[in-house]
Amino acid sequence: MRSLLRMGHAFSPGQPAQDVDLRNAVLADADDVAQLLAELGYPCDITDAAERIHMILANDRQVLVLARRGGTVCGLIALDFMYYLPLGTTTCRVTALVVTPSAQGLGIGRHLLKEAERRARTGGAARIELTSGAQRTEAHAFYQACGYSGSSVRFVKALGSA
Repeated sequence: MRSLLRMGHAFSPGQPAQDVDLRNAVLADADDVAQLLAELGYPCDITDAAERIHMILANDRQVLVLARRGGTVCGLIALDFMYYLPLGTTTCRVTALVVTPSAQGLGIGRHLLKEAERRARTGGAARIELTSGAQRTEAHAFYQACGYSGSSVRFVKALGSA
């Protein structure tokens, strides 16, 4: 499955997202990934971002895809493929999706979601899911416009240091 999940693709969904190319992240992208994660509300420094990229690259069940426009990174989507016991099949979870403010409204988020869906199908996933903070109402409207629907409530408990 690794080669299927990691396969790059110059995806063109038709309309928007012109002049955008998608590719898998590499360690050299740590500065861009750090900036994008900060935009999403998860600040980290370049060293932390490099470690996160390394962890994804070392795991054949995860993928980190960057969107570039005019040679500049402007978005990312992270995917996690997991076995889902209740359905007895693989689910692809979007664990992060962010587009820089200057690139929002250009179709890049849709472009990234379409690529995630393509990779999910190629990777044998029966469904794709994502979570979004309750406060992100604009993101919720975007996801609904892309064909996603609310299906459950998520509960989280921080475990602290072990």
